[in-house]
Amino acid sequence: MKYVKTTLLMMLLGLAVAGCEQKGPFEEAGESIDEAAEDVGNAAEDACEDVKDAAGAEDTDC
Repeated sequence: MKYVKTTLLMMLLGLAVAGCEQKGPFEEAGESIDEAAEDVGNAAEDACEDVKDAAGAEDTDC
């Protein structure tokens, strides 16, 4: 009986780990949104640095 319980426990743990590895559509959509937001932030920072550079500012970091 001990081996049956151990085997069942190992099978359940294996299924739990396998289920965590697969990405669902909502997780993929969330990652896409995160990447898009990061891209927008980077573009805004680049634009700010370009404006400061064109204006001749000493500190071009935004």
